Amino acid sequence: MTGFARVRKQIAQGEIVLSLKSVNHRGLDLHFHLPNELDPLEVDLRNVLKGGIARGHLQIHVSIARTTGSGAGQLNLSLLEAYMAAYREGAKLYQLAGTPDLNSALRLPGMLSLGAEAELEEDVKQALLDAAREAVVVLNAVREREGAATADELRQRCHNIVDLVRRMEEIRAGAVPLFQKRLRERLAELLHGTGLEPQRLAQEAAVLADRSDVSEELMRLKTHAGQLESILNTAGEVGKRLDFLLQEMNRESNTVLSKTGGLGDLGLTITDLALAAKSEIDKIREQSLNLE
Repeated sequence: MTGFARVRKQIAQGEIVLSLKSVNHRGLDLHFHLPNELDPLEVDLRNVLKGGIARGHLQIHVSIARTTGSGAGQLNLSLLEAYMAAYREGAKLYQLAGTPDLNSALRLPGMLSLGAEAELEEDVKQALLDAAREAVVVLNAVREREGAATADELRQRCHNIVDLVRRMEEIRAGAVPLFQKRLRERLAELLHGTGLEPQRLAQEAAVLADRSDVSEELMRLKTHAGQLESILNTAGEVGKRLDFLLQEMNRESNTVLSKTGGLGDLGLTITDLALAAKSEIDKIREQSLNLE
């Protein structure tokens, strides 16, 4: 699910700003953008996020805005020189007038650092992790609102599938004579010029009947739709549970489509309804990626 959260925390050195941006993803995919001096805290930060978020592609941005005179910052001269050289080269190449902005340069990641041997103060670590916990709460609140709207849409699609199955069941009831006719024709082909044993004949009849009727597939498809709606009404993680159920629903709809040949206009109508159900299932699958 998509969402955004930003939290600010005051520390002795200035201010920590942490932001989370989430987009849809099948699993939990974390991407960190941290100042160099905060790299040692990535594992702790990762554990906090994994404790509160189960699914999504997350961009995690952290910056430290230090107050003047705090003494915590150390200018990265090599990076500043590279910035100035790149500015002059670009100005010369495109014949631009102007002077570089030092304030903009100082905001570049890594321009100010604690130094290679400096250690992070405990209050910096605590403030960062507290900011992460608060950001997770804010992000999940946004994602829950979006998830509730998505769940309502999926419930409606479940109702659509149940209605389509009901219509296919009504048509199937009228198509029973056609099922029986196709069965008799196929048995006649098998018996033409051959002598089948009664047991073998019964087996062939059972196989042909199973290949012609769609009652079991329709019943399972309707049951799965009810299970899907039940999952949407339960708390906790639902996205991965829906994946398996949708695979089963897709399999049943494909089986219905494979059995409707040779039934004339009634078969074509069932085919159209089964395709509509399959379309609803595909749309549910797409939207289920938005749910955690």
